[in-house]
Amino acid sequence: MIPFYRSLVLGAFLLAGMMLSATADESDYSFPHPEKAPESRLMLNLTTTGTDPKKIDFSKLPHVPSQHSILSDVRDKGGTWVHQHAYLAYYDGRYWAMWSDGPGVPHSGVSPAAHRNRVPGHDRPGTRNSYATSVDGVHWSKPADLTGPPRTEGFGWIARGLWVRDGDLLALSTHFNAPGYSGAGLSLEAFRWDKDSSKWQDHGTVLDDSMNNFPPKKLPNGEWMMTRRDHKRQVSVMVGGVDGFDQWAVHPLASYDGKGRPEEPYWYTLPDGKNIVGLIRDNGNSKRMLRTFSTDNGKSWTRIARTNFPDATSKFFALRTSRGYHVLVSNANPKARDPLTLAISADGLVYTHLFNLVGGRHVDYPHMIEHDGHLLVAFSGAKQTMEVVKISLDDIDALVAD
Repeated sequence: MIPFYRSLVLGAFLLAGMMLSATADESDYSFPHPEKAPESRLMLNLTTTGTDPKKIDFSKLPHVPSQHSILSDVRDKGGTWVHQHAYLAYYDGRYWAMWSDGPGVPHSGVSPAAHRNRVPGHDRPGTRNSYATSVDGVHWSKPADLTGPPRTEGFGWIARGLWVRDGDLLALSTHFNAPGYSGAGLSLEAFRWDKDSSKWQDHGTVLDDSMNNFPPKKLPNGEWMMTRRDHKRQVSVMVGGVDGFDQWAVHPLASYDGKGRPEEPYWYTLPDGKNIVGLIRDNGNSKRMLRTFSTDNGKSWTRIARTNFPDATSKFFALRTSRGYHVLVSNANPKARDPLTLAISADGLVYTHLFNLVGGRHVDYPHMIEHDGHLLVAFSGAKQTMEVVKISLDDIDALVAD
């Protein structure tokens, strides 16, 4: 049997050949490349159903084996409490998870019993952040408070991720004028884990008028970068973080144009080590992912293109594994946030395999890390549970090779 990573590379070469001999139905696609075809819509070409997302039967996707854990469950509160915005990290021999933990708004006229698994309103005043830890990624500590109460009446905390910087673990959280985050006073704040006291300490403001989407990652030039929204909901990237956790330059990524509505952007570096992919949720209801490229470490970006990769208009996350291929966790079913899917790509440009990760209910807002031959994916169940699944990379290899 050909090893998985070699078979995927081979698949990428075959895919490139397929693009050269595209049929008439595929003539609006070109093989994507940051410099040669930056506006290509091609992001999906499954080995089973090809480039047409309408042909995918989400009820029949192969299921990914995993170990499942529930970190916290507030369904018995009848929608009056919310868990959302999951983030993971591995630090000092432990897995760490953080999330938004706050008041919800139940559906009117629905009893607590009937409300179970319904999705309550969120991002309310008084929202805090909680965290938990685990040695094995399966058995977790009891959730504990991370941020404390909001600093200003009528505000809340939105969890924004865990950042390991210069040996410190920083928890990022945005202080926002609730409900929503479009009001004045928005700021991205940091808390540092103090090993001596085993407590989170206020570390200071990362950047005013900012709400990142995921914690920073290193660019090819050694700087940190993360995507950002301001109180006007304009999307951009913030680059820096080397000279100080609060030292950043902001570069525009996109603005709302009334047609595509970019939201919750994310980025990763391609295997060539220099070109960067930006993926964006489209709140313009296209039910497709948006994509842009940067070839200068995030300072400028190509015009946004609407891809053929389906999306329920939800948050997503991607990374390149230690085995060379990319994984993308998202709500790929455009009709509902069910299931949470795992897509595989050899080159980070075109995804060729799609699997069911968790389904049969409302699941959304994932984050993912790799450690010790496994992926850990954290997510919310109907915004009332905080959950984690642990997946062996060997099991993913076997699914793709099947």
